[in-house]
Amino acid sequence: MKVLKLGTRNSRLALWQANYVKSELESEGYEIEIVEIISQGEKDLISPLYELGVQGIFTKELDMALLNGSIDIAVHSLKDVPTVYAQGLFLAAVPHRGNHKDVLVYKKDNPFAINRGDFTVATSSLRRKAQWLKRFPLHAVVPIRGNVNSRLKKLKEDSTMDAAIFAAAGLERLGIQLDDSVEIADILPAPSQGALGVFCRKDDAYSVDICKKLNDETSRIATSIERDFLYHLDGGCTMPIGAYAELKGDLWNIKGCILSEDGQQEVSVELEVENWETIGRLAAKQLLESGGKEIRNSLIKRD
Repeated sequence: MKVLKLGTRNSRLALWQANYVKSELESEGYEIEIVEIISQGEKDLISPLYELGVQGIFTKELDMALLNGSIDIAVHSLKDVPTVYAQGLFLAAVPHRGNHKDVLVYKKDNPFAINRGDFTVATSSLRRKAQWLKRFPLHAVVPIRGNVNSRLKKLKEDSTMDAAIFAAAGLERLGIQLDDSVEIADILPAPSQGALGVFCRKDDAYSVDICKKLNDETSRIATSIERDFLYHLDGGCTMPIGAYAELKGDLWNIKGCILSEDGQQEVSVELEVENWETIGRLAAKQLLESGGKEIRNSLIKRD
């Protein structure tokens, strides 16, 4: 039996994700070898993501390794993957999705319980920044980079920061439980947040067939809807765009939004239909026609 090489970034969270996929495939009787690859996103931990041309920043090196045959499988956080895959790659599986929500980790005061105007929140996500400022327009938002553990360390040591925003799935996967934290109920996640993407080469039928065993169809469809919504907005990771899709009974529901960077302009949409294959596109069209196009164009001019 062929030993399959599974490529991953070398952060603790990425390694957790790779080892999860490795364990699932080994339980099916396959032999897996993990190959660690450093991505551009780990090389520059100072610049905010939106200044780096973030589209594909965490996936490029893995994609290249996959295409040149150095690895057989690549595991990504699906929200980091551009909506158009590199030519020759195939999304073989989306395993069962983790928690899609964002979490606020704070030092002393929970801003949802105590109204403070001099509060400073750390995040390098424009989506989180814009949605936070919509809720708390008097707060300051500052950038913070690094993996989950290094960001927690920076938050603890930097006296100017009162809190930072994290993906709930990342904290849960690393087994990090914090008393001074709260899920943020009214912030829409990044499209496909909390989900993993398992990629193979299109022409590698052996690896594709094996990895398909990991697919959770409901998670695959939900993330496909969100990514289709993002694609038809002509938006990427540098734009404050949120989306979440779920199956409600027999109907697929999507909530989506786009905001100005300061959070003071927002257009949102919610649709519920039977045909999941069109709902992402329809939601994007409705949002653009309701004023979202003007916000999107202003964001493009900013870039």
